[in-house]
Amino acid sequence: MKSTTSYVKVASHEAIKGKIKKVLLLYSGGLDTSVMLKWIQDQYQVPVVTLTLDIGQQKDDLEKIKKKALQFGATKAIVHDAKDEFASDFLSVGIKANASYQGDYHLSTPMGRAVLAKKAVEIAKKEQADAIAHGCTGKGNDQVRIEGYILTFYPKMKVIAPVREWAMDRKEEIVYAKKNKIPVPASVDFPYSVDDNMWGMTWEGGEIEDPHLIAPVERFLTTYTLAKNAPDKEEFITLSFKKGIPTALNGKEMTLAKLIMELNKIAGKHGVGVTHMFEDRLVGLKNGGIYELPAAHVIIKAHKHLEKYVSTRDLNELKESMDTKWAYLCYAAKWYDPVMQAINAFNEKVNEKVTGEVTVKLYKGMAKAVAMKSPFGLDHTSFNNDDGYGFNVNASAGFIEIYTLQMKLANQKQ
Repeated sequence: MKSTTSYVKVASHEAIKGKIKKVLLLYSGGLDTSVMLKWIQDQYQVPVVTLTLDIGQQKDDLEKIKKKALQFGATKAIVHDAKDEFASDFLSVGIKANASYQGDYHLSTPMGRAVLAKKAVEIAKKEQADAIAHGCTGKGNDQVRIEGYILTFYPKMKVIAPVREWAMDRKEEIVYAKKNKIPVPASVDFPYSVDDNMWGMTWEGGEIEDPHLIAPVERFLTTYTLAKNAPDKEEFITLSFKKGIPTALNGKEMTLAKLIMELNKIAGKHGVGVTHMFEDRLVGLKNGGIYELPAAHVIIKAHKHLEKYVSTRDLNELKESMDTKWAYLCYAAKWYDPVMQAINAFNEKVNEKVTGEVTVKLYKGMAKAVAMKSPFGLDHTSFNNDDGYGFNVNASAGFIEIYTLQMKLANQKQ
């Protein structure tokens, strides 16, 4: 729906026309950023450099995106490879936190925004751009993440958010693109948009936004196999972990980035990791989203399983509540806040013993951790008499009597 009021800039970091000299546009090649490349040139009359961050996109053609940016007026189009940095400095932190928000959304976009903003500031300085532009809407989370992180690293940087400024809704953007002969992936008949990186693909738009409608996933989930079309035969894979981080897939050691991208193909073949969500946005609205997270889903399942095996009951209870808090903070644009750093330090300590191997069964959209081994695994119960760790069943009755004493006394008082 078109805004009924004109946009008024009130924040000190918002760029003012005539007062900036060069813009770095965070460019995905999708509908919004394709339109705004032309719009910024027309409205602000300044040169625009585009930045496309390579963080292991599962479907995007980055070379095609670069050529498109140059074709439609960018003075320079940068594709920056940040795959290993994204995996080692961001996703590894999320894995140790069992990253999951309000269900099985493994926070691919929030973590992607954290690295995008950091690299954007670095490259803007190098290119001598005094403003950074992004394609986030005025009702979404990403504007808070990107602008907040930009200002964290460079408080004097100016920001342009064209989607907040212009009076176009999504349909009018498509008309604008057609008028200016700008090819875009979205259309009136295909209203879906995606944020894509190695950890997950986030789909929004169209029926996805309406809780009363069943989204036609066959139309847009085209990267991997749908669960209903997955092989009828289960597949077992093994993940090897060292201090909380997966280091080998099926016995083959590889970097975290490569492991994630390889696992996407294997788990995606079985339709694993498709999550339907209607979540709480940071800005106070509800939001419908459908996520493709094959590798992320398998890794988080396996990590959580192994972590629980090597940790005590009290530690597992605390870790579960801390993971929930971590997820809310990550989602809510607090990646660089000291509170996250404190929780991350706790997670580092917990994960010192999360070393071992987990076997995961993949079948028809499901991923189940079915076996594991670790040198730090705590003793387990056995129904055989010779359990090997000297459990004295004679002490059980006394334990029960003392352990339940307060409950018994409280009920007697009633």
